[in-house]
Amino acid sequence: MRKDVKNQVHKIKGMCLVNMSELGRRFNCDRRTVKNHLLGNVSEPKAHNRGKSILDPFKAIILEKVDTYGASAMAVFKFIQKKGYGGSYLTVNNFVKKHRDTQIQKATIRFETSPGLQAQADWKEEVQMVNRDGEIFRVNIFLMVLGYSRMKFIRLTADRRQKTLFQCLFYAFGYFKGIPREVLFDNMKTVIDRTKSTFQNVVLNDTFRAFAQDAGFEAITCRPYRAQTKGKVETLAKLVDRLKAYNGEFDTFEDLEKIVDTFRDEINAEVSQGTNEKPFERFLAEKEHLTPLPCADMLRDYFCRETTYKVYKDSMIKYNGQKYSVPTRFIGSSLTVGDREDEILIYFGDDVVACHPKSDKFLNYKKEHAVEILWSDAFMDSSLESVESYVENTLSKMDLMLT
Repeated sequence: MRKDVKNQVHKIKGMCLVNMSELGRRFNCDRRTVKNHLLGNVSEPKAHNRGKSILDPFKAIILEKVDTYGASAMAVFKFIQKKGYGGSYLTVNNFVKKHRDTQIQKATIRFETSPGLQAQADWKEEVQMVNRDGEIFRVNIFLMVLGYSRMKFIRLTADRRQKTLFQCLFYAFGYFKGIPREVLFDNMKTVIDRTKSTFQNVVLNDTFRAFAQDAGFEAITCRPYRAQTKGKVETLAKLVDRLKAYNGEFDTFEDLEKIVDTFRDEINAEVSQGTNEKPFERFLAEKEHLTPLPCADMLRDYFCRETTYKVYKDSMIKYNGQKYSVPTRFIGSSLTVGDREDEILIYFGDDVVACHPKSDKFLNYKKEHAVEILWSDAFMDSSLESVESYVENTLSKMDLMLT
C-alpha cells in the first residue's frame, strides 16, 4: 500500500474536486490507485504470521529419526502423528526435503577441494557382460577420482571383498604416484563396522582403520548425506555405456581389463565437465601435493596374506566343514576362499577358479568338475559322452550338490 498517496489524498479529500489523473502523475502511480484511496478500497496489509509452526515441537524428533536412523518423511510423519502432530504430511515432507537438500549441498561443496586434499572411491556393482562364446561375466568396477584434478583410476574386479578393496586402493595410489590426505567412501561394509554404526555416527572397522593409518590418509564416510558429484556419477555411467559396445567382442576377463585400462586413459584425456579442463593436464598441478607412497610391502600385506586351503587328491577343498570341488589342474595347490552371503568364491591368485552356492551338505560338486574328476581317474578309459551321461543320470540322483 502506498502510504504517501493515502496521506495526501485524505488531506485534500472533501476540500475540492479531485483530478485523479493529475494526482497519479504527481505521486507516480496509476490513477486507479488514487481512486481506490478516495473510495476507501485499500486495506491495511496483513501482518506476517511469525508465530510458531505447528511442526516446531516435533522438529528435533524428525531430525533425529532422519539423520541418525535414515527414516523417510512418511515414516516420521506417521511416528509424530502418534505423538500428537495434527498437521499434514506435506508440511513434514517439505521440511525433511529442505533439510536434506541443505546437507547435500554442504557435502557437495566439500568435494571442490584444494590440490592433493581429497579423493572419492566407489563401486559400480555386478555389471553383466557377455563374451564371444556367450559366457556371462559379472564384474565390478572400482573407481577412484581425485577431487581437484578429476584424475580417475578404474579397475575391474570379480568381487568387492575387503582385500579386493585394499588391492584397488593400493593400485590407485600407485597410479597417482601419491596419496590424498582424505578419501571419501560410501557406506561400504568393507569400510565400516555396522554393528557399531548408526545412520549418522559411522565407525570404521578395525582392519580398514589400520590400513588407512599405514597408507597415510584419513577415511571419511559420506553418510548420511553422500558427497556425490556429477562428474563421478557420469564417469561410472559412461564406463558402463562404453563397455556395452564390447559385448561379444572379448574372450577373457583379462581382455575386459585391457578395455577398461584403455577407457581410463581416454577419459583422463577428455575435458571434465566439472573443471572444463583435461584431468591429465590439471593433475600436473596436483601430483606434487599428494603424500609420498609408503612402503609397498606394508600395504601389500593387507591383501596378499590369506588363509589358504589345500586341494586334495579328489580335487576338493574343505571349507567350514563342507567339501567343494575345483578343476583337477589345482590338485595339490593352495587356494583361497572368498565368503559371500549366499556363495563362496575360490581363488587362485586373483582369478576365480570356482564359485559354489553355500551348502550344508558335505560334498558339493560342479557338474563340469565331476566330469573332469571321473574322466581323469575311474573313467579314464571311457568316452567323454559316457562320463557326462553317468554324472547326469547317476551322481545327480545322489545326495550331492551338482550345480
